[in-house]
Amino acid sequence: MTTSDGSVARDDRAQATRDAILSTAERLFAERGVYNVSNRQISEAAGQGNNAAVHYHFGTKHDLIAALVDRHLTAQRRRRATYVAQLGANPTLRDWVACVVLPVTDHLAELGRPTWQARFKAQLVTDPTLQAVLDDTNALDAALQTTIDGVHRCVTHLPAPVRAERADITKHLMVHMAADRERAIARDLPTPRATWREAAEGLIDAIVGIWEAPVSDAAQPRG
Repeated sequence: MTTSDGSVARDDRAQATRDAILSTAERLFAERGVYNVSNRQISEAAGQGNNAAVHYHFGTKHDLIAALVDRHLTAQRRRRATYVAQLGANPTLRDWVACVVLPVTDHLAELGRPTWQARFKAQLVTDPTLQAVLDDTNALDAALQTTIDGVHRCVTHLPAPVRAERADITKHLMVHMAADRERAIARDLPTPRATWREAAEGLIDAIVGIWEAPVSDAAQPRG
Protein backbone atom coordinates (compact mmCIF):
# COMPACT_ATOMS: atom_id res chain seq x y z
CA MET A 1 0.00 0.00 0.00
CA THR A 2 1.37 3.41 -0.96
CA THR A 3 1.30 6.03 1.74
CA SER A 4 -0.42 9.23 0.64
CA ASP A 5 1.39 12.56 0.68
CA GLY A 6 -1.09 13.78 3.28
CA SER A 7 -0.24 10.92 5.61
CA VAL A 8 3.49 11.57 5.20
CA ALA A 9 2.97 15.26 5.96
CA ARG A 10 1.02 14.39 9.12
CA ASP A 11 3.76 12.02 10.23
CA ASP A 12 6.39 14.71 9.60
CA ARG A 13 4.40 17.26 11.62
CA ALA A 14 3.94 14.80 14.45
CA GLN A 15 7.67 14.05 14.53
CA ALA A 16 8.50 17.76 14.46
CA THR A 17 6.15 18.28 17.41
CA ARG A 18 7.75 15.41 19.32
CA ASP A 19 11.22 16.82 18.67
CA ALA A 20 10.14 20.29 19.84
CA ILE A 21 8.65 18.87 23.02
CA LEU A 22 11.76 16.80 23.77
CA SER A 23 14.12 19.74 23.24
CA THR A 24 11.95 22.06 25.32
CA ALA A 25 11.53 19.53 28.12
CA GLU A 26 15.25 18.89 28.33
CA ARG A 27 16.00 22.61 28.56
CA LEU A 28 13.38 23.24 31.22
CA PHE A 29 14.38 20.17 33.24
CA ALA A 30 18.04 21.23 33.11
CA GLU A 31 17.33 24.82 34.10
CA ARG A 32 14.54 24.35 36.67
CA GLY A 33 14.66 20.73 37.82
CA VAL A 34 12.61 17.74 36.73
CA TYR A 35 10.06 18.03 39.52
CA ASN A 36 9.62 21.78 39.10
CA VAL A 37 8.31 21.58 35.53
CA SER A 38 4.83 20.39 34.58
CA ASN A 39 3.73 18.82 31.31
CA ARG A 40 1.54 21.87 30.76
CA GLN A 41 4.53 24.21 31.06
CA ILE A 42 6.47 22.09 28.58
CA SER A 43 3.61 22.16 26.07
CA GLU A 44 3.27 25.94 26.36
CA ALA A 45 7.03 26.57 26.06
CA ALA A 46 7.17 24.25 23.03
CA GLY A 47 4.57 26.43 21.31
CA GLN A 48 1.79 23.87 21.44
CA GLY A 49 -1.72 25.27 21.57
CA ASN A 50 -2.93 22.04 23.14
CA ASN A 51 -1.74 21.97 26.75
CA ALA A 52 -2.12 18.19 26.74
CA ALA A 53 0.40 17.79 23.88
CA VAL A 54 3.01 16.12 26.11
CA HIS A 55 0.51 13.54 27.29
CA TYR A 56 -0.77 12.98 23.75
CA HIS A 57 2.69 12.35 22.27
CA PHE A 58 4.49 10.69 25.18
CA GLY A 59 2.11 9.76 27.99
CA THR A 60 3.31 10.38 31.55
CA LYS A 61 6.25 12.51 32.63
CA HIS A 62 8.12 9.27 33.32
CA ASP A 63 7.53 8.24 29.68
CA LEU A 64 8.80 11.63 28.51
CA ILE A 65 11.97 11.27 30.60
CA ALA A 66 12.54 7.78 29.20
CA ALA A 67 12.23 9.17 25.65
CA LEU A 68 14.76 11.90 26.48
CA VAL A 69 17.22 9.38 27.90
CA ASP A 70 16.85 7.09 24.90
CA ARG A 71 17.27 10.05 22.53
CA HIS A 72 20.85 10.56 23.69
CA LEU A 73 21.98 7.14 24.86
CA THR A 74 21.11 5.56 21.51
CA ALA A 75 23.65 7.85 19.81
CA GLN A 76 26.20 7.20 22.54
CA ARG A 77 25.78 3.42 22.20
CA ARG A 78 26.69 3.64 18.52
CA ARG A 79 29.79 5.68 19.30
CA ARG A 80 30.88 3.32 22.06
CA ALA A 81 30.50 0.28 19.83
CA THR A 82 32.78 1.96 17.30
CA TYR A 83 35.43 2.78 19.93
CA VAL A 84 35.36 -0.77 21.30
CA ALA A 85 35.68 -2.22 17.79
CA GLN A 86 38.80 -0.10 17.22
CA LEU A 87 40.65 -1.39 20.28
CA GLY A 88 43.82 -3.35 19.71
CA ALA A 89 44.62 -6.86 20.88
CA ASN A 90 45.71 -5.82 24.38
CA PRO A 91 43.76 -2.76 25.55
CA THR A 92 45.10 -0.91 28.55
CA LEU A 93 43.06 0.44 31.44
CA ARG A 94 43.23 3.87 29.83
CA ASP A 95 41.89 2.44 26.55
CA TRP A 96 38.86 0.99 28.34
CA VAL A 97 38.24 4.16 30.34
CA ALA A 98 38.36 6.15 27.09
CA CYS A 99 35.57 3.90 25.76
CA VAL A 100 33.49 4.97 28.76
CA VAL A 101 34.17 8.71 28.51
CA LEU A 102 34.58 9.60 24.84
CA PRO A 103 31.11 8.55 23.60
CA VAL A 104 29.61 10.95 26.15
CA THR A 105 31.86 13.94 25.48
CA ASP A 106 31.87 13.40 21.71
CA HIS A 107 28.07 13.46 21.74
CA LEU A 108 27.97 16.67 23.78
CA ALA A 109 30.46 18.28 21.38
CA GLU A 110 28.38 17.24 18.38
CA LEU A 111 25.21 18.78 19.85
CA GLY A 112 26.78 22.24 19.59
CA ARG A 113 25.92 25.11 21.89
CA PRO A 114 23.97 25.42 24.04
CA THR A 115 23.34 21.95 25.43
CA TRP A 116 21.24 20.78 28.37
CA GLN A 117 21.71 17.03 28.24
CA ALA A 118 24.49 16.74 30.85
CA ARG A 119 22.62 18.84 33.43
CA PHE A 120 19.44 16.87 32.82
CA LYS A 121 21.30 13.57 33.24
CA ALA A 122 22.90 14.76 36.48
CA GLN A 123 19.45 15.07 38.01
CA LEU A 124 18.60 11.49 37.11
CA VAL A 125 21.56 9.89 38.90
CA THR A 126 20.58 11.46 42.23
CA ASP A 127 16.98 10.19 42.20
CA PRO A 128 16.32 6.47 42.74
CA THR A 129 13.24 6.38 40.52
CA LEU A 130 14.81 8.34 37.67
CA GLN A 131 18.11 6.46 38.01
CA ALA A 132 16.18 3.31 37.07
CA VAL A 133 15.38 4.88 33.69
CA LEU A 134 19.11 5.31 33.01
CA ASP A 135 19.88 1.81 34.23
CA ASP A 136 17.24 0.27 31.98
CA THR A 137 18.60 2.07 28.92
CA ASN A 138 22.24 1.34 29.77
CA ALA A 139 21.35 -2.35 30.08
CA LEU A 140 20.78 -2.31 26.31
CA ASP A 141 24.35 -1.12 25.66
CA ALA A 142 26.36 -4.28 24.95
CA ALA A 143 29.52 -2.25 24.27
CA LEU A 144 29.20 -0.60 27.68
CA GLN A 145 29.11 -3.98 29.39
CA THR A 146 32.12 -5.06 27.34
CA THR A 147 33.90 -1.90 28.44
CA ILE A 148 33.05 -2.38 32.11
CA ASP A 149 34.30 -5.98 31.93
CA GLY A 150 37.49 -4.71 30.30
CA VAL A 151 38.11 -2.20 33.07
CA HIS A 152 37.59 -4.87 35.72
CA ARG A 153 40.01 -7.26 34.00
CA CYS A 154 42.68 -4.59 34.32
CA VAL A 155 42.19 -4.28 38.09
CA THR A 156 41.64 -7.85 39.24
CA HIS A 157 44.00 -7.17 42.16
CA LEU A 158 41.32 -4.93 43.71
CA PRO A 159 38.75 -6.57 45.99
CA ALA A 160 35.28 -6.79 44.45
CA PRO A 161 33.73 -4.25 46.89
CA VAL A 162 36.47 -1.75 46.00
CA ARG A 163 35.86 -2.25 42.29
CA ALA A 164 32.15 -1.64 42.84
CA GLU A 165 32.91 1.48 44.85
CA ARG A 166 35.25 2.88 42.20
CA ALA A 167 32.72 2.15 39.48
CA ASP A 168 30.23 4.34 41.37
CA ILE A 169 32.87 7.07 41.81
CA THR A 170 33.58 6.93 38.08
CA LYS A 171 29.90 7.28 37.20
CA HIS A 172 29.33 10.27 39.44
CA LEU A 173 32.58 11.96 38.42
CA MET A 174 31.70 11.65 34.75
CA VAL A 175 28.13 12.82 35.12
CA HIS A 176 28.76 15.78 37.39
CA MET A 177 31.94 17.01 35.72
CA ALA A 178 30.11 17.05 32.37
CA ALA A 179 27.17 18.87 33.95
CA ASP A 180 29.46 21.45 35.59
CA ARG A 181 31.23 22.10 32.30
CA GLU A 182 27.95 22.39 30.42
CA ARG A 183 26.62 24.81 33.04
CA ALA A 184 29.74 26.97 32.81
CA ILE A 185 29.54 27.08 29.01
CA ALA A 186 25.87 28.09 29.19
CA ARG A 187 26.79 30.96 31.49
CA ASP A 188 29.87 32.01 29.47
CA LEU A 189 32.13 31.20 32.41
CA PRO A 190 35.73 30.04 32.00
CA THR A 191 36.39 26.29 31.94
CA PRO A 192 39.64 24.43 32.70
CA ARG A 193 39.69 22.92 29.20
CA ALA A 194 38.86 24.65 25.93
CA THR A 195 37.02 21.80 24.20
CA TRP A 196 35.01 18.72 25.10
CA ARG A 197 37.79 16.51 23.72
CA GLU A 198 40.35 18.21 25.95
CA ALA A 199 37.97 17.88 28.89
CA ALA A 200 37.61 14.18 28.06
CA GLU A 201 41.37 13.65 28.19
CA GLY A 202 41.56 15.25 31.62
CA LEU A 203 38.63 13.19 32.83
CA ILE A 204 40.17 9.98 31.51
CA ASP A 205 43.43 10.78 33.32
CA ALA A 206 41.56 11.36 36.57
CA ILE A 207 39.46 8.19 36.29
CA VAL A 208 42.49 6.04 35.50
CA GLY A 209 44.13 7.51 38.57
CA ILE A 210 41.14 6.53 40.69
CA TRP A 211 41.25 2.92 39.47
CA GLU A 212 45.03 2.69 39.94
CA ALA A 213 45.02 4.22 43.42
CA PRO A 214 46.21 1.91 46.20
CA VAL A 215 43.73 0.59 48.74
CA SER A 216 44.56 1.71 52.25
CA ASP A 217 44.28 -0.69 55.15
CA ALA A 218 41.31 1.27 56.48
CA ALA A 219 39.48 0.87 53.16
CA GLN A 220 40.02 -2.88 52.88
CA PRO A 221 36.72 -4.77 53.00
CA ARG A 222 36.22 -6.74 56.20
CA GLY A 223 35.22 -10.38 56.09
